[in-house]
Order: sequence, then structure tokens, then C-alpha cells
Amino acid sequence: MFDEDTHKETYDRGLAVRRTVLGDDYVDRSLASTNPFTKPIQDLVTEYCWGGVWTRDGLPLKTRSLLNIAMLTVLNRGHELRTHVRGALTNGATSEEIQEVLLQAAIYAGVPAALESFRIADGVINDAGV
Repeated sequence: MFDEDTHKETYDRGLAVRRTVLGDDYVDRSLASTNPFTKPIQDLVTEYCWGGVWTRDGLPLKTRSLLNIAMLTVLNRGHELRTHVRGALTNGATSEEIQEVLLQAAIYAGVPAALESFRIADGVINDAGV
């Protein structure tokens, strides 16, 4: 998965794509709020999630964002869902595509989870002026 890259190279690529998807302000706040206890998870997420998976060529960023919206709905993770709806918009997803993902999730994950995700996504989309 990581070829011959060093951890630093994978981390740096991950940090770059994380900034592209979530924005510099969000990433800067996340990294600035770390402490000795939370730094290892931030490093892990940046290197492996963003650097090891999000940088792969197999799927475009928009598709990865839409998949995350579905999975976060299933897991009922509202805080992360909010972040990834913003990221999906940044990656070119439309509000209609996000709506379709949430409707699909309603059928397979359950209506209560999808209702909460619709509320969250609606707020993010409205805030974005989309």
C-alpha cells in the first residue's frame, strides 16, 4: 500500500490531501489542539487514512467523500459526518448526490440514522450556500 515511501513522505502526502479536502483552517485547528495524549491519533489519521488511502489512484476524491458520508451515517458519527459533507462539497459533490447517498443509506442502515444525517448535511449545505 505504501510502496517504498518513508513514513514522513506518506504523512506529508496525507497532510496535503487532508488540507485539500478539509481546508487549511480545519486542519490547522485539529493539529493545534493536539496534546501528548491525542497527537498519536492525529499522526495515525494523517499518515494512514489520508496518506495511505486517500492518496491512492483507485477512486477520485469525490467518490471517497461520498463513501465516507454513507459509512458515517451507518456508524451514526455526526461530528465526522459534518466534516465530510463539507469535504464532499469541496471535492465537487453536489447536494443532490449527497441526498442520494443518504437516501441509499436510509434503506440499508435505517431511517433514524439517515434522518440525523439529513439534518446534519442540510445544515452544512445551507451554511455553504449550495
